[in-house]
Amino acid sequence: MTLLEQWRATAYSREMNKAQLQKFWGTYFAIEKEIYAQLLENPDEEVKGTLKELAEKYHQKVFTMVGFLDGINESLKEPNPIETMDENTVVSLAFDKEKLYKNMVDAKADWLYELPQWEKIFTPEKRKALYKEQKNSGTVRKEKKIGRNDPCPCGSGKKYKYCCGR
Repeated sequence: MTLLEQWRATAYSREMNKAQLQKFWGTYFAIEKEIYAQLLENPDEEVKGTLKELAEKYHQKVFTMVGFLDGINESLKEPNPIETMDENTVVSLAFDKEKLYKNMVDAKADWLYELPQWEKIFTPEKRKALYKEQKNSGTVRKEKKIGRNDPCPCGSGKKYKYCCGR
C-alpha cells in the first residue's frame, strides 16, 4: 500500500467512529494551519526537499505530511507524484497563490483562507474578488424562461406562441 493509500485509508476510515474521526481531523487541521502559516510567510520561496525532509522541517510525521501534500497538490504550480511517492521522493511546495486561496474557499476552510498572512499577499479587495469568483464558479444560473405571450426572441415581433414556440 502506498503512503497516499495509507493516508486516505485512515483519514476516510469506516472503522473509526464519529468522535474518533472528529478528533483525527481536528488535530490534522491544526497542523495544516501551522504549515500554511509558515508557507505563506514567504509565498514566493519554493520549499523543496524529500518527503522526509519536509516532514522534519515542519516537525511532523511523514504520514501527516502525505495528507498535507494530498490537500495542496491541486494548488501547486507543478503537481507532485503523490500516488507513487515514498519518504525519499523529492517534492515541491511551490504554489499558485490565487489557486491556493480559491481552493481554500472551495473547501470551506475558513481557518486557512482567513489566515493573517494572506493580508501581506493580497489586498482586501483582491481577496474579496477571489472569494466571490470562486463562490460564483460553482453557481449554476438558469436562463429566464420565455413565456408563451412574450415577444419572440427571433425578432419577428410576434408573440412567442405564434412564432418559434409552435
